[in-house]
Amino acid sequence: MGKIKAFYKKYLHNCYFFCLVWAFLLNLIIETLARKGFGGFAFLFESPVIFLYNALVIFATLMVATLFRRRFFFITVISLIWLAIGITNGIILMQRMTPFTVKDLSSITDGATLLTNYFTTTEIILIGAAILVGIAGLVILWIKMPKKKHIDWKKSVSIVLLTVLCTFGATVGLIKLNVLSTFFGNLAYAYEDYGVPYCFINTWLNTGISKPSGYNEENVKAIFDKDQYNEDGTMKLVQTDEDENYPNILFLQLESFVDPSLFNNIELSKDAIPTFRKLMEEYSSGSLTVPACGAGTANTEFEVMTGLSVKFFGPGEYPFKSVLKEKTAESIAFDLKSMGFSTHAIHNHRALFYNRNQVFNNIGYDTFTSVEYMSDVARTPKNWAKDEVLTEQIMDALNSTEERDYVYTISVQGHGKYPTEQVIKNPEITVTDAPSEEMKWKYEYYVNQVYEMDQFVKELTETLAQYDEDVILVMYGDHIPALDVTEDSYDAKDLYQTQYVIWSNFDMEKEDKDLTTYQLAAEVFDRIGIHTGTTIKYHQTTDHSDADYLNNLKMLGYDMLYGKQYIYGGTNPFKQSGMKMGVKDITIDEVVNINGSYYIKGQNFTEYSKVTLDGETLNTIYLGPNLLGLLEEVDPDDAENMKVSQIDRSNKEIISTTE
Repeated sequence: MGKIKAFYKKYLHNCYFFCLVWAFLLNLIIETLARKGFGGFAFLFESPVIFLYNALVIFATLMVATLFRRRFFFITVISLIWLAIGITNGIILMQRMTPFTVKDLSSITDGATLLTNYFTTTEIILIGAAILVGIAGLVILWIKMPKKKHIDWKKSVSIVLLTVLCTFGATVGLIKLNVLSTFFGNLAYAYEDYGVPYCFINTWLNTGISKPSGYNEENVKAIFDKDQYNEDGTMKLVQTDEDENYPNILFLQLESFVDPSLFNNIELSKDAIPTFRKLMEEYSSGSLTVPACGAGTANTEFEVMTGLSVKFFGPGEYPFKSVLKEKTAESIAFDLKSMGFSTHAIHNHRALFYNRNQVFNNIGYDTFTSVEYMSDVARTPKNWAKDEVLTEQIMDALNSTEERDYVYTISVQGHGKYPTEQVIKNPEITVTDAPSEEMKWKYEYYVNQVYEMDQFVKELTETLAQYDEDVILVMYGDHIPALDVTEDSYDAKDLYQTQYVIWSNFDMEKEDKDLTTYQLAAEVFDRIGIHTGTTIKYHQTTDHSDADYLNNLKMLGYDMLYGKQYIYGGTNPFKQSGMKMGVKDITIDEVVNINGSYYIKGQNFTEYSKVTLDGETLNTIYLGPNLLGLLEEVDPDDAENMKVSQIDRSNKEIISTTE
């Protein structure tokens, strides 16, 4: 004991040395939380240079505390921030396969709405209690912790600056030596290879598409042949369609949908996707390389809709939450609108999730039907909307206009978290063999959701087969499920592989090939003779094996979203589409007063419809698609001013209101 005290007085009592030792231990804790078992120790011994570099990063942040009189209080605060990052990352990796990034902080409101899908009520209460205890503890520390009477500013500032310069120098040096990388082709692997602190900070500092070397008007224009431009040198964005012989175009993005037979660590009682498998055998199909793994639906949407790769952006970035939230941009919706198509988006989840209600308006959709505009939606045991509701929604979109339609549908039924206990009492499909009891129930829940999604695909294709207009339907999984899948347990090229099929109700030659999501739309359009759109033309006219294929695509993406828009003649030609929420009009026919209680008669009400007055939501009961009841008193003079609004249940935000 005496030796320990002597060691403390000689070394740890010194704030700088304490921070150095504590940074090492903090990093060990953070990396252990990010890995299974004692993975932090394995990382230390397998990659000592990278481990020590990450400890240096933490040390540099701790050293800032030495500039304050309450230095140990601020050391505690900074330490708690790092621990919060480590703990959050560990928890997130238990729910999905993509690690925690700074971009997730922009999704905190969306994440809060899903707490009940991932945690029990008891767990949520415990998390809340832990946060409150932490805040109370910090208040006590502020009051109780001693203050340093005197700070040697010259010494303290010099040491802090030296530490920061050393950290910066180490970063630059290790990047030049290829020990570290600024490009994360696989975010999960990057966190494992380069450490949590470095990668987390990288997701903060590295955003958007960086300016490519050689970016100028000449090089941008050289990407296409001269015949692809108008006389004024701008990209041709209109394709004539005098014969109007193109089919309706449907995309169906299936949540966490993959072929369960590819999981070699389980056995099933029967095939979970008989319909999809049969369609893959009869129609054009193949493997689809997606940008997400276990999560990240919106980035798969982004790639399909824009023809750009999210790998051009900062690690972990969601363009739906950054650039596309703020500005209009070209997408296949705008491209098809130029040909006279009506454009629709459908999603059986919240309109506000991933800012879709804003983004879709910025990229050319005429309508967006979210779950708030759907009635009688069946739910899974984990409270996700079932996909069976989507057949009616897709047909409503097709029948809503005289023009040909483009419909992009995003499903949600297959979403995690997958329960570790039995919740489906009489499953259609059972897992007959699995590595553990918990894995058995996780996979059994998942494959039964996939089976129901497959039945939805059957219903949809049978319905469309009878439709009196030509239809092409592209179906694919957005990413693999968050089921602790490893490359050893998944019989595909890697963890970024799902499957797609191109179905049609008219004859098309079967042509199988493997694609990426940013190539998918261009491939489909090429099959039916559509060649309009900047990235569409690029993918259709460029050899995908060309050495500059991705470099030029990145330059196009930078020019279109961040640069001087040389490709458009220097001006963004796209305006907000004036998107309408839902394809059906929600209307009020009359307001009826029966014995002092008000009832609102109208059309197309849903369980998300609420009576509003001057922007305030009133206590409303849903009685049916044509009737709402008001559960509070209002001034009779105000009754004629009442409207009906669709309300986001999670944050009570008004999405749209009747005129």
